[in-house]
Amino acid sequence: MPYIEDFLTSHEEEEIVEAIRVAEQETSGEIRVHIEQKCVSDVYERALEVFHLLKMDNTKDQNGVLIYVAVDNKSFVIFGDQGINNVVDANFWNSTRDKIATQFKSGSFKQGLINGVKEAGNVLAKYFPWKHGDRNELDNSISKG
Repeated sequence: MPYIEDFLTSHEEEEIVEAIRVAEQETSGEIRVHIEQKCVSDVYERALEVFHLLKMDNTKDQNGVLIYVAVDNKSFVIFGDQGINNVVDANFWNSTRDKIATQFKSGSFKQGLINGVKEAGNVLAKYFPWKHGDRNELDNSISKG
C-alpha cells in the first residue's frame, strides 16, 4: 500500500474536506476522516480511541461520525456516537460501509471517502437537521496519525 502521504493527493484531500463541509450544512452532526498508515491493534478499538482523541464524543447531541482508515491494514471503520446509534437503524452503518468499500476495492480512495461522507451526511440530516444557531463543533480537516 502507499505511504500515508501518498494515499490521497492534497487536491483529493481538499475535495473530501469540501464534501464534509457540504454534508454538514444540512445537519448539526459532525463528520471526520482520520487516516493512519498502520493499525497495530484491533482496528475497531483504534477507531474508538481516535474518536476520543479527536474529541468527537464531546458534541452537544452526541452525533459525531468518524471514518477511520488504516492504509496498510486495508481496513476502515465507521464509528458513530451514541446519539446517532440511538436513532438510526442497524443497516445505516452497512450501507455507508458498502458505499466506501465498493470504491476502495477499485482503488478509488477519494471517491470512497466522499461517498461515505455524503451517505453519513444524508442520514445525519434526517435525524439531526441543521437548526438556526447550530455551529460547526469540530474541524473538518482530515487528521492523520
